[in-house]
Amino acid sequence: MIRLIAPRAVPTVTRRAVLAYRFNSIKTNFHRPDQAGSHVPADAADATATILADQQDNKMPNKATWVDALREREKQLAEGKVLDSYSYVTPKTTEVGEKTRGDSFSFLTLPFKEDKWLCDAYINAYGRLRAGQLFQDLDALAGRIAYRHCSPAEPVNVTASVDRIYMVKKVDEISNYNFVLAGAVTWTGRSSMEITVRGYAFEDQLPENITEDTLPELNIFLTANFTFVARNPLTHKSFAINRLIPISEKEWIDYRRAESHNAKKKLAAKSQRFIEPSDEENRLINDMWKSSKTLDSTPKGVSFMKNTTLKSTLFMQPQYRNRHSYMIFGGYLLRQSFELAYCASAAFAGTGPRFVSLDSTTFKAPVPVGAILSMEATVAYTEHIHDVGETEADSPFNFTLPATNKISPSSDAFLSEPGTLVQVKVDTSIQNVEEDGKTESGTFIYSFFVPKNSNGDEDPGYCSIIPQTYTEMMHYVEGRRRAQDTAQYVGTLPKY
Repeated sequence: MIRLIAPRAVPTVTRRAVLAYRFNSIKTNFHRPDQAGSHVPADAADATATILADQQDNKMPNKATWVDALREREKQLAEGKVLDSYSYVTPKTTEVGEKTRGDSFSFLTLPFKEDKWLCDAYINAYGRLRAGQLFQDLDALAGRIAYRHCSPAEPVNVTASVDRIYMVKKVDEISNYNFVLAGAVTWTGRSSMEITVRGYAFEDQLPENITEDTLPELNIFLTANFTFVARNPLTHKSFAINRLIPISEKEWIDYRRAESHNAKKKLAAKSQRFIEPSDEENRLINDMWKSSKTLDSTPKGVSFMKNTTLKSTLFMQPQYRNRHSYMIFGGYLLRQSFELAYCASAAFAGTGPRFVSLDSTTFKAPVPVGAILSMEATVAYTEHIHDVGETEADSPFNFTLPATNKISPSSDAFLSEPGTLVQVKVDTSIQNVEEDGKTESGTFIYSFFVPKNSNGDEDPGYCSIIPQTYTEMMHYVEGRRRAQDTAQYVGTLPKY
């Protein structure tokens, strides 16, 4: 089970309670030393719930304080060496073996129904799940799975990409559920591995023994896929990892799916980044351009794309570093980009949206401690989801644009009612204060859903984005392509 740490009161400047979790074997536990004590709001869980996860893991090598890590790096640099990791300074072994999926299976429990203060750390202003907070847990758990698969070797494992995070079902009232996040390595290349993590929601107590077999597929509310790559901490080159051996039909199906997906990613990486618009897309661009020229101002529920941009700049502090000490924890970056995307979507829609999907995202460059992280979020695409027979009467365009997604017959799915799919593009870049110029770090594509009557029956309607320049129109076209990819992905999911 998870117990919450509620530290004693401290001066107001630093008066924050920190949730620190550690993995005990394959379990995750939170510890609260004052179970019998009373709680005040200042003792509630802070938003940085999983930042200290690896620091509290007594199975891992002792991490250094930031002061010690700085001194060690300066010492190594003086000797002409580059230090990737403080804790992982040798791979221990380079021997490659074989492992099964069960060897890396790991999970953590989040009993929101049983622990109101734990629930309070994961809830948003509308009383629903704060997805960005959950992203930190997903990335930390995926990292734990990666190291379990690679053992006894200890390479430097880093998150190369988040292939997709998709909310399968609505779990709005999280205080009514107990969550389990569980996953394992589902595919391996020479030095890379795909890790699949799923979220399970239980209205009753959690299973006594948690394994892949005791977690029912009907309880799945979230799926997430990560790609991790292993590097040799001494040579800084790719590091060969243990091979995965599927042992059941289901494991082979997942393995082949991941294998096909990774082959597709490699092919896309070799091709040109810019894909020319098709004839249909060129007609769409022309129609959007003509429509934009007819609008001198935007009616209610409609915004020009340029007016939806929000920016944020953060200094990367050592409190958010990963287990290697010198780079920022990937889950923290996911949360920060999500929070900005959520702000952009909420400001655009005029209400609190519901997270649906994070599309494939590649971390192009690691973010060092001490760097400046710049983020820019823009609503890049909107799509109206209609009831059967409903017409696009309130479209701001003078043409009809068919939706790529459709209403789900399942009442607990996100797209189970009319509304607007809002896609937000978050571009990130980093700048080392000692150097000039910025480096592109990655682009995050988040999709949200806003029900048609989210503002009440007095003002039902859809939200619409209007691109005006050619660049904005290409962002819109690319957003439509991603929406089509998501729709195809949803079509391949089992009927959970």
